[in-house]
Parts: sequence; C-alpha cells; structure tokens
Amino acid sequence: MSSDFETYEQDFGTLTAEVTSRIGKIPKLAGDEKKQMVVGVEKQLEESRELLEQMDLEVREIPVQSRGMYNNRLKSYKQELEKLEKDFKRSRIAYSDEVRNELLGDDGNSSESQRAHLLDNTERLERSSRRLEAGYQIAVETEQVGQEILENLHHDREKIQRSRDRLRETDANLGKSSRILTGMMRR
Repeated sequence: MSSDFETYEQDFGTLTAEVTSRIGKIPKLAGDEKKQMVVGVEKQLEESRELLEQMDLEVREIPVQSRGMYNNRLKSYKQELEKLEKDFKRSRIAYSDEVRNELLGDDGNSSESQRAHLLDNTERLERSSRRLEAGYQIAVETEQVGQEILENLHHDREKIQRSRDRLRETDANLGKSSRILTGMMRR
C-alpha cells in the first residue's frame, strides 16, 4: 500500500519541480508562448491536485499505526501545492500587469525587475527550507515510531521469556507431583 503512496509522491515531486520551473519562466516569456505556458501550468496544477487526492485515498488504506507519518507528509505536500498556486497567481498578475503595460506603452523599471527576482529567489529558498524541515520532521517521527516498536518488541520478548520460565517450572513441578502420586499409589 505504501509503495503506491511513494509512487504518487515521486510523481508529485517531479510535477511540482516542473511547475516551479515553469512559473519562474512565465514573466520572461511573451505573447502566445506565455499563454501556452500559463495553460500548461494550470493543467499541471490540476494533475498535482489529483495526485494529492490519490495519496489521500492511499493514506486511508494504510494501517492506523503507520498512518500518522503519511498524514504529515500529505499535509506538507498540500501546503506546498497551496504555495505553488499562490506563486502562479502572482506570476499571472505580473503577466497581466505586463500586458497592460505593453498596451499602454509603459516600460518596466529595472530595479522593480531586480526586486521581483529577489522575491522569487527568496520564496524558492523558503519553499526549499520548508521541504527540508518537513523531511527532517518525517525522519524524526519515523525514528520515534521505530524506537517505540523496538521497545514494544523488547517488552514482548521479556513476557515470553517469563512465560517460558513459568512453564518449565510448572512442568518440573508436575513431574515431581506425578512421581509422588505414583509412589503413594504403590503403597
């Protein structure tokens, strides 16, 4: 079950990386090329939403003890998609502002362009940081789950060993009792 989730995860990662790349290219394109890129990104965002729905369905099928880790990962992916959609909306606003400026004959300011590039780079860094934090959180949670499982196994082993010792004692006592009863019956 989790292998399907991981396949969807890989597809989602590839798709969002491509969307991120395309969103960064939108302000640099012009005319029909820009329109085609916008339409392509819209389709990819829809595919990303569908992948998240598939992952959500897979998480519901995972056993309860493992579900928490997958839910956290899914939540992180949903936040990432929301961020991508906001970035895309901003790029479309910039796109519509650029079209308006072209129609009105207003040239853009280079310092504004630099500021936009800095903001884009800062947002990418923040997105990467969030991904790293989410990955670290998943690793910590996985380690905690593993530790709990090891502790449970240790306790179960101790119980089994105590039960085995009691069973051996009972068996030995039964042997003694049987010999005593046999001796009594012979007398």
